[in-house]
Amino acid sequence: MCKFVNNTKHSRIDKCMKEYVIMINRVLLNIYETKACCCGHGKYPKTLIVGLKRGGHNCFELFTGKVIPRTRNFYVRDKQGYYFIPELKNENKNLGGENEEK
Repeated sequence: MCKFVNNTKHSRIDKCMKEYVIMINRVLLNIYETKACCCGHGKYPKTLIVGLKRGGHNCFELFTGKVIPRTRNFYVRDKQGYYFIPELKNENKNLGGENEEK
């Protein structure tokens, strides 16, 4: 979901997050699915959003366990063009993010 670097037509998965997504999709089987992910590109922490495959209204960020109360449009773009999750903005220092949006 960050700056588009993948040349495939239908994928916006950061290349460095590909293995996480494959593993999570295998482990969580038919219950949850990956909704979005971002490596943070050195500015923000890694994020991986999962949600119920059938029905659920809430998703959560896998690394923090923080509930994200929507099923789409998870990320917001900062002034430099990097994406972050607003609910995790105050937690960036604890999660290894370097600089928050000012």
